[in-house]
Amino acid sequence: MPLTKAETQRLRDLREKKHREAAGLFVVEGPKVVGELLAAGAELAELYATAEWTAAPLDDPRLRMLTAAEMARVSHFPTPSPVLAVGRLRRAAPTPGELARGLTLALDGIQDPGNVGTLLRLADWFGFARVLLSPDSADLFSQKVINASMGSFARVRVLTLELGPALAEAARAGAPVLGCDLEGESVYGLAPLRDAVVVVGSEGRGPSAAVRAEVTRWITIPRVGGAESLNAAVAAGIVCAALRRS
Repeated sequence: MPLTKAETQRLRDLREKKHREAAGLFVVEGPKVVGELLAAGAELAELYATAEWTAAPLDDPRLRMLTAAEMARVSHFPTPSPVLAVGRLRRAAPTPGELARGLTLALDGIQDPGNVGTLLRLADWFGFARVLLSPDSADLFSQKVINASMGSFARVRVLTLELGPALAEAARAGAPVLGCDLEGESVYGLAPLRDAVVVVGSEGRGPSAAVRAEVTRWITIPRVGGAESLNAAVAAGIVCAALRRS
């Protein structure tokens, strides 16, 4: 059965956050990322594919076959991919005392979707227990974030919340809250930490005032050359590696 005009518009609308929030759905496109999400057990409610895509059984009840012309109309890309999936928005809430246990990566105002997705991959790679995402960071369910995460989107526990109160709670429970600053102590000298929150601020302004107030320990990546700053995801990767090396 061909896609109706209303169905086509619904799928196209999901590229915008306001429509995702209203529908409780998100969309992701591309054989690699859809395959990764399927393998990771992501909750995908609908699958749309052309005959080019053969990664899912044809009897999958979620699968609806489209013509190349139909896919071109619903695609979010200039060059349509052979598969598009629709998932359900699911936002987790922290459990009591959770933030004091294990390693947490807190993203404060990281607005570049590519950086947010890469930071999810870092948390996944280094086995962090969770990622905290401030409300003014890039939307977790945007196509660019999901694509950049390379499947980590479905494996990493992400909590979207106000960071100030969350970090204060973690600190009260005894977990160090680590913030990056040029005047901090070298990250390479950190003693082993089983429980900690690592704060990653935006490149332009660093951690916000509300977050800075809750940092209990400042660390730095010693600079040898003349670069003024590091990309947020690059800096986070160095800090995560140093923590895991310890």
